[in-house]
Order: sequence, then structure tokens, then C-alpha cells
Amino acid sequence: MSLQAHSASQNLHSAIDIALDTAYQGIDANGWVKLFAQARKSKVEQFIVDMFAGKHINNSEDRPALHSALRNLTKTPVLINDSDVMPAVSEVWHRIEALCNKWVGVTDVIHIGIGGSDFGPRLAIEALAHVPGIDSRGMRMHFLANIDTAELARILVRAQPHSTRVIVVSKSFTTLETSMNAKAVVAWLKDSGCTKSQIAHALYAVTANIPAAKEFGVEEDNIYPFWDWVGGRYSVWSAVGLPIALQYGFETFQQFLAGAEAMDLHFKNAPLEENLPVIMALTLLYQQEKHDIKAYAAIPYADALDWFPKWLQQLDMESNGKSVDRDGKPVKHSSPVVFGSAGSNAQHSYFQLFHQGTEIIPIDFIAVREPMSDRPEAVAHHRILLSNCLAQAQALANGKTASNPNDVYPGKRPSNLLLLPKLNAFYLGALLALYENRTATLGALWNINSFDQPGVEYGKVLAKPIEKALTSHQNNIAASDDIDAVTAARINLLNSNN
Repeated sequence: MSLQAHSASQNLHSAIDIALDTAYQGIDANGWVKLFAQARKSKVEQFIVDMFAGKHINNSEDRPALHSALRNLTKTPVLINDSDVMPAVSEVWHRIEALCNKWVGVTDVIHIGIGGSDFGPRLAIEALAHVPGIDSRGMRMHFLANIDTAELARILVRAQPHSTRVIVVSKSFTTLETSMNAKAVVAWLKDSGCTKSQIAHALYAVTANIPAAKEFGVEEDNIYPFWDWVGGRYSVWSAVGLPIALQYGFETFQQFLAGAEAMDLHFKNAPLEENLPVIMALTLLYQQEKHDIKAYAAIPYADALDWFPKWLQQLDMESNGKSVDRDGKPVKHSSPVVFGSAGSNAQHSYFQLFHQGTEIIPIDFIAVREPMSDRPEAVAHHRILLSNCLAQAQALANGKTASNPNDVYPGKRPSNLLLLPKLNAFYLGALLALYENRTATLGALWNINSFDQPGVEYGKVLAKPIEKALTSHQNNIAASDDIDAVTAARINLLNSNN
């Protein structure tokens, strides 16, 4: 039996002109009733209220998760400990707008950050570059994240030092990769003949640790704050998104925020049965409980969104990739592995696994009604792109029988179709907020804290004694409390070539 729609109205949903079709999920009317009942049992509605009210839903760190305030363009008061955060947020908006208006003669911007300080702005810059007619304001935007100097070298060979500005983005301003890359860029500016005052003028920081930024040499007027109630992977809406405004103008950045705000208002106010983030979360939960799925894919049929799955990997797996719940008890489900890339390229890569592999991997197909170019071929090409998107979903759902086992498609492979009217700053913002809210809903359904990430710390701690051992250049390192026998042997292998 194929995954046919049980009711068109049951499976087609929309908000702010974004359509969500769940017809190929194989969920009948009774199944949806049970899923919404499960959401209510998990107190999803109260969770949504608490999140927007600034309750300390990040229980392990005893703080709110109020990234929604960063895109609250209506400036509706948002209280933390009886204090409205919106004046401080608004002040940052005014400062970003002022900077956009006064930056003249800048040829290159080097944005230094990693993880949540990199993925969001990088995705937005890449995606919006494809908007027909958009003005890039004559600047090249470079993103420096990896500690591997290959990325650093590739940027510095292109940038013009005397007309370059540098934005160092780190919530703590202690992130190792970011601080080392920032020091390397400052050294490059100095070696290129920039004076101390010129370097200070070129440096900007986005951080919650203002004293550390000052100590690094950033002038106070060039420091843009964000706050401990903003998680790094949710921070593109803050001054972390400064590159969006600088590259495409403050009005574009406002539209980006406006799209996210519109999705927030839908998430906050729509009943569960009409709520896009909730419905998307429930489809994934359904496939986990029915098929024990271990992975899902996001396939945007838009080259402009090729970075979207990378952004989504951090959002989902850093938020919900956990084995214990809010109460410290083992969980039944948590985040599946997330992967994906732009269609139709992906069809020529791993879709073989989707169609005929042993694993059932749900897919979010993301499509855009309008082509992302004004080329004369755009309409014809876009029609083929959309045809491929729809055909893949149909083939996965319905399958195909054949006498030759090699030609059999088992079908019953679930998917969503998410259809955007166009891809611009507004709908990009709405898309990202849709998935942020879906991720938070999944955390509520699984009783997982989606706003901490303790699992990223242990490896960083272990790296310090290992780096010290590598610095020693000794090839007789012995196992210790910090370095096990296997790692000691690997250090010795590396040091034997020095």
C-alpha cells in the first residue's frame, strides 16, 4: 500500500504563504488525533507559552531561551526578571543601521566565528546572494571558522588589508579557534603595514563578554553585545547577523527578522492542529515511533539553500542529540542524524539509499515557487527542478514492483513537502524560524532541554594536554590520566616525523 493522502485538508497546511504538505507521511486521521493528544500530554502548548514568556526553560543553565526577542520588531515588552529586554535589543538594531550607513570604501569583511557564530550568517549571505537584483554593496564577505590555516590563507590572499574590516564573533570571547584566527588576522594587518590605530579602527566584536573584547583591542564603540539568554545556534537574529545587514543593507536584515517574527507569531498563536512547527515535529516523532528511524534528510530544491542542511545539523543535533531528559532519565528518542544537500544534485549522490536501502529515512523536500535567477532559461530550468522534487517524493512513497528484484522500489518512504512562495530575506527568516520552533517542539515532546550543549565540552578539555604533548615533539609519550594508550601512540606517531 502506498502512502497516499487520506484527506487533502488533513495533510495541507499553510502559514504566511508557506505551504506544508504531509500527505506522504502515511498518517491517517486517527493517527493525527493521537499525535495531537500526545503533544498535549507532553504540555507542548504550555511549553510554547513559557518560552515566549521568558521562563527559564533552559533548566540546566537556569536561563530563558529568548532568541524570539531578537526579531520582535513590534517591540512588544519581553521581560526577564521583570526587566524589559527590548530597549537593549532595539539599541543594537539602531547601531547596526548606523554602521551600515557609514561604512564606505570597505572592500572586504572577514567574519571570524565558529558553530552558531558562523552557520547562520554564512547561510544567509549565500542564500540571499541568489536573489535577483540584490545589491551586495560592493563588499566581499569572507567567513573564517576552521582552525585549519587553509581557510585563513584562502581569505587573506584575496582581501585588501587597508580596506578590510574584521568582525570577531564569540559569545564567551574565549573560543579557541576564533581567538587564534583573530590573532592571525591582526598579525596579517600589522604585517601589511596597518598602524595600531588603523587596526583598532578595523576591528569589531560581537560578544557577551565585553571586557574580553576590550582586552583583545576592540574599541568599545565597535563592540556589539548579545546576551546569555541567546544560544549560539539561535543567534543569527542578533548582531551575529551583522554581515547580512552590511552586505545587503539594513532593510534586508529587517526583512529577515520580519519573516522570523511572522513565523514566531504563528507558532505562538496557532492551535496545534494548524501549527506548522508542531505538525513537522509530530511527523518526525511518528516515524521514530513507527519505524525507529535513525536519520532524516532535508533536501532543498534550491541551490541558494545548499548551506541550509549544514545549519540544520547544528540546530537539531546540538539541541536534541542527548541520551537523558530534563530529569536526568534515559530518553526513548532524541535527534536523529541530519543530513542533506541541494536537489537535484542530491539525486545523483545518495538517493539510491533513500529508494532501495534497508533504512527508512524521512525527507523534508523544500521547494520554492519562483526561480532564483532572472536568466532567460530560468523558468524552463525551474520547471524541471520542481518536477524532479515532486517525482522523487512520489517514487519514494509509492514504490514500484518488478520481476527483477534489482528494479523493485519498496516505497512507503515518508516525506514532507515545504513550499515557499519565493526565496528572499523575509521567507529565509521564516524558514529558519520554522525549523528553530520545530526543534524546540521536538525537545518538548521528548522532554529534552534543547538549549544547552554539555556534550561539546569534554573533547575540548582533552585537547589541551594532547596539544601540550604534540608541542613537546617527544615520541615517547606514555599513557596518563588525560591521554589513553591509543592516543599516546598516535601522538608518538605524529611526533616521530618532527
